[in-house]
Amino acid sequence: MYIVGLTGGIATGKSTVSAMLAELGAYIIDTDKIAHNLVLPGQPAFHAVVAHFGGGIVRSDGNLNREVLGEIIFKNPEERTCLERITHPFIEEQVNEDIKKGEELGYKLVVVDVPLLFEVGWQNRVDEVWVVYVDQKVQISRLIARNQLTYEQAQVRINAQLHVKEKAKQADVVIDNTLDTENTKKQVVSAWQDVCNRAQKLIVEKV
Repeated sequence: MYIVGLTGGIATGKSTVSAMLAELGAYIIDTDKIAHNLVLPGQPAFHAVVAHFGGGIVRSDGNLNREVLGEIIFKNPEERTCLERITHPFIEEQVNEDIKKGEELGYKLVVVDVPLLFEVGWQNRVDEVWVVYVDQKVQISRLIARNQLTYEQAQVRINAQLHVKEKAKQADVVIDNTLDTENTKKQVVSAWQDVCNRAQKLIVEKV
């Protein structure tokens, strides 16, 4: 199994690239979706998160108030680290299960979408890293529009992650999503064809 780690900064368009890869036939493991499901009511991670952060992060309907939790962790690095310590073991376990599932289905190449790939050291768990990049002005503008944040709130969330330029420096493949969707798609198609060739070559060499 050849594993690609897909990452990028917040609001750089990582989900867009992931969707394009899925259209091309990639087997996608989305750790954001995994994390979302892990903190639904009744899940072990939900109870652990509420035990640490308190009942104030729970809505009246019993679900997690993600907006309140987001404000807490983006303003306080220690609390963000604590949340990661609670959730990451659960996420890692599910990713491993999904990789095995992909192998059972006959896939030779899997894309693991990990927003904080470098921050949690997952670059050492994949065969290559793809980073989705945009200019920071574009990143801030998109984040404000998408999440209805103030400029200051958007800046705090961006600064909570490793700068996307630093991520790009450590990448094997950089997808520049600053321009239009068509431009991005051309890059994704080209990169996908290349990685399929690399993966096939590696698999043949191992055999």
